[in-house]
Amino acid sequence: MTVGGGPVVHGYPHLETVRAAITALYKRLSYDTVHAFDTSVAPVDVAFGDQDDLYPGVQRVARAMVRHLRLPDARVIVSFRAMEHAASVELAAGPEYFIELNDRFRTHRRDIGAALAHEVMHVYLHRLDLSFPGTRDNEILTDTAAAYLGAGWLLLDAYREDGASSQKLGYLTPEEFGYVLAKRALAFGEAPETWFASAQAYTAYTKGLAHARRDEQRPPLTAAGWAGRRRYAKDRRYAREHSAGTPPEAGTRDGTYAFSTDGLGALRVSFPCPTCCQRIRVPARGRIRARCTLCRTELECDA
Repeated sequence: MTVGGGPVVHGYPHLETVRAAITALYKRLSYDTVHAFDTSVAPVDVAFGDQDDLYPGVQRVARAMVRHLRLPDARVIVSFRAMEHAASVELAAGPEYFIELNDRFRTHRRDIGAALAHEVMHVYLHRLDLSFPGTRDNEILTDTAAAYLGAGWLLLDAYREDGASSQKLGYLTPEEFGYVLAKRALAFGEAPETWFASAQAYTAYTKGLAHARRDEQRPPLTAAGWAGRRRYAKDRRYAREHSAGTPPEAGTRDGTYAFSTDGLGALRVSFPCPTCCQRIRVPARGRIRARCTLCRTELECDA
C-alpha cells in the first residue's frame, strides 16, 4: 500500500475499476456473504492512542481486522521497518501472515488501523482467490473491498490535507473512498460520517455520497430528473426507428444506458444497477419493475 506525501489527487479517475470491483465482490462472495458484513468495524475496536504500548496495541488492532473479515485461521504477525511504501504483506500459504508497516507508524499510531485494514484485506482476497490483473487495478480492488466490507472507512479517515502537508493512504482518491463508503451506506443503512476524526475525510465522504446518489437518479430509473427522462425518451425513440440498434451517443453521454434488440426484434435497454454496478437488461416498454439478480435490489424503471 502506498502513502501519499505530495499533492493529493482528487476526483474519480479510477471509477470504472471501482465499480468493477464492487460487482466482482458480489459475484465472488454472493449476496448473503456480502450482507454478512452489514456492520462495519467499530471505532472503539481499532482505536490506537499515543499512550498505548506499540506492539500489544498493533496486535490488538490486527486481531480486530482478522475477526471482522472472518479469518479465524489467519494469525497476523506485524513488524516495523524503514520502507518506501506504507505497508506490505507476505501472502504465503499460511497459517501465519506477516505484515510490515512503515516505521512512520511508530509515531502515527492513529493510522495503524487504516494500514492494517488494507493489508488484511489482501489476505482475505488471497484466500478468496479474487484478484484483478495488474498491480494498480488489484490495489484498487483491495481498497474498494476494504471500504465496501466495512473496514475501509479507516483508510479515508487517514486522509488529511492542509497548506503545509498532506497524507493519504491507499490508491483511491478521497472522493472515490467516499463513493464506495456511500454505496455501502446506502445498501446497509449506515452513517459512517459520524466516525471521521478528519474534517477532510468528512468532506470527501459527502462528495462521494452525492456522486453515489446520482447513480440512483439516472434513466431509465424513475428517480431520474426531468432532463434525463426527456433525453432518454428521445434516445429510445431513435432506437425504435433505426433497426441497427444502439443510437448515436445513447448510453455514452452519462455512461449508463444502451439500447439493443433481442432475437425477435424487440427493443431492450441495459443499464448499471445502482447498488452492485452489474448491468441489467430489460424490455424498453415503459413502466417496469426490475430486480437485480446479483444484489437483489428492486428497481422502478420507466424503460
